[in-house]
Amino acid sequence: MVNTPASSSTWPGQRFGLPESGPRSIGRPARRFLALAIDWGAAVLISVVFFSYDAWATLAIFAVAQAVFLLTANGSIGHLLLGMRVVPITGGYLGLWRPFVRTILLCLVIPAVIWDRDQRGMHDRLVGTVLVRR
Repeated sequence: MVNTPASSSTWPGQRFGLPESGPRSIGRPARRFLALAIDWGAAVLISVVFFSYDAWATLAIFAVAQAVFLLTANGSIGHLLLGMRVVPITGGYLGLWRPFVRTILLCLVIPAVIWDRDQRGMHDRLVGTVLVRR
């Protein structure tokens, strides 16, 4: 019998009790990037229509949309279209502060591109959330 490292027999989210695939499993990178592209594209479109495309207006629109949709639907437009949602690791209600702090960290970019072994960005780790499939 060959000993294999623990990491080869585990999957993202296993240590949180999440399944390997299907509902409540970790949202995989391709789906996450596509959701981000949808959200950013919508912000750009609104910025073009109302502000003749302004980079700061686009970022503000993106941030407001993220916070509002996280507060009301537990996911951004892109997340919802691709069958994902943001949930607290501990379960229960996302709360009022998590959507705002997560959005600020996402807009700073750097926390969002540093991932852990569960494929959670630092913006999710710092607020205690995880992006899962619905």
